[in-house]
Amino acid sequence: MIKIILIPLLVLIGIQISNAQQPAPPDKIFGQLFRDVQLQKIFPDGKTFVDCIPKRKVKDIMYDYGIKKGPGMDLKKFVTDNFELPAAPPQFNYIQQEKDVSIHIKNLWGVLRRDADEKPAAGSSLLPLPNPYIVPGGRFREVYYWDSYFTMLGLKESGETAMIENMIKNFAYLINTYGHIPNGNRSYYLSRSQPPYFSMMVELLAGIKGVSVYKTYLPAMEKEYAYWMDGADKIKTGTALKHLVKLDDGTLLNRYCDENTSPRPESYKEDYDVAEAVAQELAMRIRVTSPEALQKVLDNKKAAVNLNLRSGAESGWDFSSRWFADGKTIETIQTTDIIPVDLNCLLYALEINISKAKKLSDFKNSAALYLQKANKRKAAILKYCWNSKTKFFYDYSAVSKNQLNDITAAGLFPLFVKIATPAQAGGVENITKMHLLKDGGIVTTTQHTGQQWDAPNGWAPLQWTSVVGLKNYGKDETAKEIVKRWLSLNEKVYAATGKLMEKYNVEDITKEAGGGEYPSQDGFGWTNGVYLAFKNIYAGK
Repeated sequence: MIKIILIPLLVLIGIQISNAQQPAPPDKIFGQLFRDVQLQKIFPDGKTFVDCIPKRKVKDIMYDYGIKKGPGMDLKKFVTDNFELPAAPPQFNYIQQEKDVSIHIKNLWGVLRRDADEKPAAGSSLLPLPNPYIVPGGRFREVYYWDSYFTMLGLKESGETAMIENMIKNFAYLINTYGHIPNGNRSYYLSRSQPPYFSMMVELLAGIKGVSVYKTYLPAMEKEYAYWMDGADKIKTGTALKHLVKLDDGTLLNRYCDENTSPRPESYKEDYDVAEAVAQELAMRIRVTSPEALQKVLDNKKAAVNLNLRSGAESGWDFSSRWFADGKTIETIQTTDIIPVDLNCLLYALEINISKAKKLSDFKNSAALYLQKANKRKAAILKYCWNSKTKFFYDYSAVSKNQLNDITAAGLFPLFVKIATPAQAGGVENITKMHLLKDGGIVTTTQHTGQQWDAPNGWAPLQWTSVVGLKNYGKDETAKEIVKRWLSLNEKVYAATGKLMEKYNVEDITKEAGGGEYPSQDGFGWTNGVYLAFKNIYAGK
């Protein structure tokens, strides 16, 4: 119990240090106006208001709101009078002109392209980037961290090397400016990152332009690594701190952990409602000495829920039964208790790529040090995440000190980064075919909860990591079957709708994907990227 309370306190300490020079998010800038707009659900999508741009000085808007606020006030009119709303996402339906999906995608790069940002108006949440970039599409009108790696796979196939390089330069700029790559280039995303694919982006570009690319981005890779490992020299055995967990035997591994404990600004009402529901249920079960003591307990509980919701968003899997204590309901979310197998595999890859870059730069001693770090992490992943009975890789709970038993697509990541043994890869292939391979490709988890990162949904990035992982171990037949089913589903939906979607229903290919906090989006960056990479590389077309 002490540890669970301690973790958010340590996170709160981190806020004061890391956010000192960072731009404030909309909930801090607009205060009560922000809360009223979000809780009254003035807009169906909570992301709308946080992407609005003030038409005049923030202090003047807030002064007028203080005067006009009250019964009968038309809040939506006040917002539209004082803010420029984000443009509606374009409708991508070019089926009459583009029968071929690959041609459609290559034409879409121009639609999804954004030029280098100008300095935004005061009060805007946009974090301006110095170079052009590709956005995912739909409601996602800014760059996203882990999406971009999979988008780059398609940019490579389209010969868009300059765009790949521009996007990597942007991410290096974010690392140098804010100390990490945020979830996306918005102030409300600064408190967290996303799955760390930056070094793999560098690896991708090095494969096109040569190994000197590693040396160019070595400083940025080291700074990102420092972000994920912040506190490694202070953390005590058996505790957690920021993104770190130190197990009882001294093993140091990583977790997802946002820096804040308030509801996410872009999903404020959704998080607020979940935390309130948890607090109300707790209030019915406990007895305390005073109303003040009760309120303190409930406030701590809501902070813990918000922290775990935010940390689930950092994982990219927002949300999934993978993070739920009961495997069913979001109210039991426990993201910060979990050591994710995929996150630690990606950090292993980061350590390997830093070691490679150090060696190329003639820093032989530090190259050996990072290789040693990578080997230690590899041994820890194999120790804590591999199950020799079921023959699969799982997440590990740092609190209950046991493996979780959810079969998810994250279990293929040790194959993706090549740390599994050939025998382990065989076991993973069997479990994948038995539980995860569906008519339309790889399903994310085996659980049906209504969350978008659960069954029946499949997502492009997990098709890619699964296929590459299987191919790394010569499991070409299974890999090709995943590719065949995924491409067929993408093409089926495109023929019917003229769209490439954010996610797909891979269990019943006659139905749309669902779940989540917003409707399924079309565009779509990482689907486009993986489609072209599969089509050109694995399908031999």
